[in-house]
Amino acid sequence: MDLNRMISKAGSAIVTATVFLFAIFLIIDFSMGGYFVCLILPIGFIMMTAGLHIECEGDRKVAGNIGLILAAVYGTFIMLVYFSQLTTVNNEQLNEQAAKLLEFDKFGLIFNYDLLGYGVMALSTFFTGLSMKPKNKKDKWLKALLMIHGVFYFSCTFMPITGVFAKMSTGGDGIGGRLALVIWCVYFLPIGILSFLHFNSGKVD
Repeated sequence: MDLNRMISKAGSAIVTATVFLFAIFLIIDFSMGGYFVCLILPIGFIMMTAGLHIECEGDRKVAGNIGLILAAVYGTFIMLVYFSQLTTVNNEQLNEQAAKLLEFDKFGLIFNYDLLGYGVMALSTFFTGLSMKPKNKKDKWLKALLMIHGVFYFSCTFMPITGVFAKMSTGGDGIGGRLALVIWCVYFLPIGILSFLHFNSGKVD
């Protein structure tokens, strides 16, 4: 197996495993486990997206380039968000104002950055899907799931602007939010699986 295929398959496997584990940690309400796998997910996503990017034909290079660049932007935001939860928030005594900004479950600045990151991820999947020319049924499903996932950009980007999440910080046990994330995991898991099957079929130049 050439290195391009191996890295692309490994990225797809990482995406599949981390999204599955994230769903499990959401269900059992183990936030630190969820933070850890979300720190790893962007690495796999970038590897997977790079594999799809390299396959782009000439007339789809712009879409593929945009998808890969946005994947890197997503990775930067999300790794900063979850590294801060696992280090600064977990290990230090924060005053009230710092906690409001940095603790993820306070729905403050760091939570908004997380949503922005996943909004950028949605744009990345849209352009990556747009760059694909599927040659079989599995690839058609992968392309469709990637592009439809792009609609999450709007909710992830514009809902925080309305202040709806800031209002949630005043009360509630977060069950609704965890359920929404589990549903996202159920949607995104097939993307990781189909990408792995795609690369396993001998794609990637």
